[in-house]
Amino acid sequence: MSVKPGSLGGESGVGEELGVGQDAAFRGDRTDEQALTGATSSPRTSRRGLLAALAILALLVLAPLLGLPSWLVFLFTVAFAKGLVVLGVVLLLRGDLVSFGHGLYYAIGAYAAGLALRAGFPLRDAFPLAVLGALAGAVLASIVGLFLARYRGIFFGMLSTAFSMILYSLLLKLYWLTGGTDGIAVRISSTLGLQPPADLIRLTQYYFVLALAVGSVYLAYRVAASPLGYLMRGINDNEIRVEYMGASVRRAIYRTYVLSGALGGLGGALTAITVGHIAPDLAYWTASGEFVFIALLGGSGSVFAPFVGAGVFELVRNYAQKASPYTWQMLLGSVLLVIILFAPGGLWSVFERLVGRRPTGSAGGPEKRPAKERRWALSSKR
Repeated sequence: MSVKPGSLGGESGVGEELGVGQDAAFRGDRTDEQALTGATSSPRTSRRGLLAALAILALLVLAPLLGLPSWLVFLFTVAFAKGLVVLGVVLLLRGDLVSFGHGLYYAIGAYAAGLALRAGFPLRDAFPLAVLGALAGAVLASIVGLFLARYRGIFFGMLSTAFSMILYSLLLKLYWLTGGTDGIAVRISSTLGLQPPADLIRLTQYYFVLALAVGSVYLAYRVAASPLGYLMRGINDNEIRVEYMGASVRRAIYRTYVLSGALGGLGGALTAITVGHIAPDLAYWTASGEFVFIALLGGSGSVFAPFVGAGVFELVRNYAQKASPYTWQMLLGSVLLVIILFAPGGLWSVFERLVGRRPTGSAGGPEKRPAKERRWALSSKR
């Protein structure tokens, strides 16, 4: 049975009896922009938000040309690459699934690009290496997802961490292939067929990663506004009702997980290309925890939020290391804790207030119902 956003109620009243008709996540009169952000807004505030997003994109395009320091160009390039991984985490968060193991796909994408260069394959351009990283992440997620799609709550999170740590151990042991803790260098010769001079390499990588990030945002936008996106929001609300309607919860989670893995692999490959070096630490549990932390920092109300969170996180960490070389972790944690305490919906909720839109999950929407509280599943399997 296929599920369409505008046809869940039906004339028989079954959908209304199950409460689906009152759920804003399944309303057929929602615009694509509202499906993207998950917020309630008037056409005027929607246009205002769109114009603000376009203004930010224009600023990101023009900033390097207006004298942005080279080190900031590099910092934002890495932030955009990590934002792709966080975007995958956010897609799962929309279904109330927290992945503490996305370092698995971050690392597999990076090593797919690095090992392809080391093996001498004719892949010296950044674009095919990025595609290879995304494919590696998608293939691995299609295998791991067969196991994880059955679990919920803390079991989902811990199992994803276990798979990531297995890869971390393999990367350490296979020294002849991965270089062990020393890692391997990633040196590309061109980007989209262009061979820029040495002083323009960083700038070229910046625009290349930014272009792929914009394309991935649009892809996630379409997914959020598709039946799969509505299903994930319904699973977040009550997956038993989704099953009663005839939709497959496990299949929806599996498809979202594969897409999430592809985004993680793409982010890993772009990070390897930008930084020029990869090591097993990319798969360590602290890397996965960092992605979840950035997702909470930016918020899950929009597909733009992961990049806002990643940019702020990298900036705060960089300045914290400069200001306090020996206690920078404490300074970083304190600053980010203040942000989370005063903006519990993430930094994106602050942006929503600035453009006049009601933040995601706030009370007082069209249905006047309180925000749904997240809860851990009581059962390890569904």
